[in-house]
Amino acid sequence: MKTSYAILACAMILAAGTAGCRKQQKTEAQTPEVDVATAYTDSVVLYHTYPGEIVAATTADVVARVNGQLLTCSYEPGSYVRKGQTLFTIESTQYRDALSQATASLANARSEYEYYSKQYAALQKALEADAVSKMEVLQAKSSMEQAQAAMKTAEAAISTARTNLGYCTVTAPVSGYISERLVDPGNYVGGGMGAVKLATIYDNTSLQAVFSLSDSQYELLVGSQGGIGGPLYRDVPLTFRQPMSRSYTTDLYYTAPSVDTSTGTVTMKGKLSNPDNELKSGMYVTVSLPYGENPKAVIVNDASIATDQRGKYMYTLNDSDKVVYTPIQAGDLYQDTLRVVESGIKPGQRYVSKALLTVRPGETVKPRQTR
Repeated sequence: MKTSYAILACAMILAAGTAGCRKQQKTEAQTPEVDVATAYTDSVVLYHTYPGEIVAATTADVVARVNGQLLTCSYEPGSYVRKGQTLFTIESTQYRDALSQATASLANARSEYEYYSKQYAALQKALEADAVSKMEVLQAKSSMEQAQAAMKTAEAAISTARTNLGYCTVTAPVSGYISERLVDPGNYVGGGMGAVKLATIYDNTSLQAVFSLSDSQYELLVGSQGGIGGPLYRDVPLTFRQPMSRSYTTDLYYTAPSVDTSTGTVTMKGKLSNPDNELKSGMYVTVSLPYGENPKAVIVNDASIATDQRGKYMYTLNDSDKVVYTPIQAGDLYQDTLRVVESGIKPGQRYVSKALLTVRPGETVKPRQTR
């Protein structure tokens, strides 16, 4: 009998132990394993962002400088043209006729000058022999001088006629990419004071990033960094609405000499290169202008930050490996994939770095350290 009770007791103890092991295994199996990282500190440059515009360093309008009918257009819109390349031609008949007339007038003036100069010389000799009067000599001199003036007038007319004739061939004033034509061949165009614009050339090989900041922000920049000549204002980051094929930076070189009193802003410009010709004048750009450094900025993975109606937050882990909903104040992006946290996270604090949708506040997890 006693033996039966002993066997029964042992069986009960064994069953209880087995059930406990199964419960422990089930609990461990239900505890999710999540990737966690640790917030750390680093020295980072602090930025303010400003909206700006990409502007071609050189922009030139192609205009008609003489009156006449537009005959030809000899370029493809959007193509690269070189300085001096022929773009348009204008009817030149009247300017050729003007050149011929001025040339004939010069020949006539030269002939008259030659005649009157010889007559003047002869009359001077005759005056010495009292063969002519002084009045006749003076008249000959006057005629010679008039012929000389007519020569100069004709030479000026020839120069003007040649210039106007040259303007009948409209060439590129600078090298660059040219817009579509604004006037079709066959139309009459005017030059002079009311010059008609035919196209525009943009030299996109060298561009500018143009933006404005408030006078108070400008004072902050100057006061903290001593002007735009410092190293912080070289390789200033630029971002566009859509990712480009390469990263772009600008070197600031110009600050407006005065504050625009109508807007209370200061205009600034930076140079940038465009080796692939993918940037165009007029594009919107965001300029990330540095204004200082934080030697102990708290850094986390940017992908670990989520947003809800209350703002930015992260899931952190306490000492018991429980998930804690932690509101934060996010700062600037750092090295493309990291983010500066201004408040809410302390250095050394662990946080969930992946699969944020699979965890819940208060849940116990099994952390897998990734950083």
